[in-house]
Amino acid sequence: MEKRHRIFVAINLPADVKKELFEYSEKWPDFPAKWTEKDNLHITLEFLGNLTEEEMGEVCLAAKGVAEKHGSFSLNLNQILYGPPKKMPPKFIWALGDKSKELSALRQDLENALIEKVRFVPENRVFAPHITLARVIAFAWKGIDPEERPEINENIDLIFTVESIEIMESEMRKGGPVYTTIESHQLKN
Repeated sequence: MEKRHRIFVAINLPADVKKELFEYSEKWPDFPAKWTEKDNLHITLEFLGNLTEEEMGEVCLAAKGVAEKHGSFSLNLNQILYGPPKKMPPKFIWALGDKSKELSALRQDLENALIEKVRFVPENRVFAPHITLARVIAFAWKGIDPEERPEINENIDLIFTVESIEIMESEMRKGGPVYTTIESHQLKN
């Protein structure tokens, strides 16, 4: 049986942005959640699932072609909140970003290229650029008296330049997932 790889296409964050976002785990140390490792913080553009080596190669080619068509752009992370919004009990703590025409165009082109190259079924929901800061432990969260549950809704202003997209592999290990960059493709300047 051919080995498969759990693949997604992402925007990695600059080290200073990762550091600042990771510090929120210290703000709510008793919150019932599994916090994302600092080095794993990213924005998923498309999750592709378990792919063969050949399919991975096709994804890399598709991502390279898309990156060559798009210039770098700024992205503003503007809010820390429960995610998805209005879902109770919450599943995550997210850093939410502004929707921009550059990001939407990049993601749409990526989706179209991937549909052509691999058996890929896009999600039928509106894309909201976000970073998963933590996964809420549902049974522990439900055990907190409703009046004592922290309100997580903070405005932030973290702006960074998106200069590349990465093809990433996720491997589940004992301590949690480990993400490895397979290829990185620079956006045109």
